[in-house]
Amino acid sequence: MIHFTSYAEKKFEILNRHKVFFTREQIEDTVGAPEKVSKKGKFYFAQKDGIKIVYRKDDEIIKILTFYPKKP
Repeated sequence: MIHFTSYAEKKFEILNRHKVFFTREQIEDTVGAPEKVSKKGKFYFAQKDGIKIVYRKDDEIIKILTFYPKKP
């Protein structure tokens, strides 16, 4: 199960104001099938199609903390 934190929910609006548009489906797809994954402490970083996502795993729940456009 994927859960978006309240900040992650607000991040859609924040990025939209800067003309950067991502959908929930893109975020979920990136976490589900990333091109690259790394871990630092208890945080995971997934990347795919120009998106970088920071998340945490709590048992079977994936909590999306934030996401942003990945620099080329």
